[in-house]
Amino acid sequence: MPRESAGSGFSRRQLLIGGAAAAGAGAATALGAEAAMRAVSEREASSTALVEAASATAIGEAVVPFHGEHQAGIETPPQAHALFVALDLRPEVDAPALRRLMRLLSDDAARLTRGEPALADTEPELAAVPARLTVTFGFGPGLVARAGVAAPEWLRPLPAFSVDRLQSGWSDGDLLIQIGADDPMSVAHAARMLLKDARSFGGVRWSQRGFRRAAGTEASGTTMRNLFGQLDGTANPVPGSADFDVVVWGDGGPRWLDGGTGMVLRRITMDLDAWDRVDRPGREFAVGRRLDTGAPLTGEAEHDDPDFTAVSTLGFPVISEVSHLRRSRSDDPRERIFRRGYNYDDAPAGASVSDAGLLFASYQADVDRQFVPIQRRLDEVDLLNQWTSPIGSAVFAVPPGCEEGGYVGETLV
Repeated sequence: MPRESAGSGFSRRQLLIGGAAAAGAGAATALGAEAAMRAVSEREASSTALVEAASATAIGEAVVPFHGEHQAGIETPPQAHALFVALDLRPEVDAPALRRLMRLLSDDAARLTRGEPALADTEPELAAVPARLTVTFGFGPGLVARAGVAAPEWLRPLPAFSVDRLQSGWSDGDLLIQIGADDPMSVAHAARMLLKDARSFGGVRWSQRGFRRAAGTEASGTTMRNLFGQLDGTANPVPGSADFDVVVWGDGGPRWLDGGTGMVLRRITMDLDAWDRVDRPGREFAVGRRLDTGAPLTGEAEHDDPDFTAVSTLGFPVISEVSHLRRSRSDDPRERIFRRGYNYDDAPAGASVSDAGLLFASYQADVDRQFVPIQRRLDEVDLLNQWTSPIGSAVFAVPPGCEEGGYVGETLV
């Protein structure tokens, strides 16, 4: 092996040592950069976690005022979870008893929606997260009769429709309690508190739970999708607008209902197993809209006006005359409603994959003038009738709201 030169200034050993040192320095630099990047990443993750935690907390702490001109839970942006409970009043309940009942329930609702426990709440910790809790009361014809006052003409069961397969266990009722919140525990606790105070006045006739997308998963104002994948509620009037006021609050009824509205709740079962066997063009033809964007088949965006005169190259209407969109759309501007639906999905039985459907909650000033004509057209012919059947139906008068110290129903009793 040749000797290393003494006069070169750098021996091979020195070069190797120097190279190793340089490599070590480079590695140290790389490690330092990696550590710095890791620290930045950890800070970003921590910051994201804090934002997410704050967002989650904000959702839980959000409060919708109970008191006001109108009851909350109608114009309120829909929450992720809802519970509709109908009660049958006991035979001995009269107008003074109704007054006591509504004072109790209104006080419970006002406290719970603020994130405070109801009086004698045995689980007060469960009330601490209101999550936009709202409680809305509706009066059936039986309750109004007990109060001894005149009811609006439309406050009665809907006319019989050929598509109906109504079951008494999902229909009618004297008093409706509608509860909504972005947290299911808030809904459950509020229901328990309210029903504990109501049980000496009446018993539960039916109870129906519904859901939408979880809070925070979609931008506010996004139209909900039902379990057919459709955007459901595109044609709704905009809450807070003059148009909404005309459609929902209206006037011309009995004075005790001024500032209130009429409500129809329909439980509509949806045959998802049969829907699975229909291809996408067939589904969109039946609906009259594209399933992805919700746009009418003649448009590009969800809120485009449908063109019912447009025809295909073969001369057929692009939007079928028997599609759901065409049948539900009236040429009479008075025949409009505000829908606030929720999905339901119960445990299936037998070979069926699902027992699911829609809780169709409709609000309008006059049920006979606004809702019934639409339903009659859908009953006559609607392609969606092949996969849907109403199995529950109830009509309620939703009285106005109340001020602090008052109670919902004070205009009635």
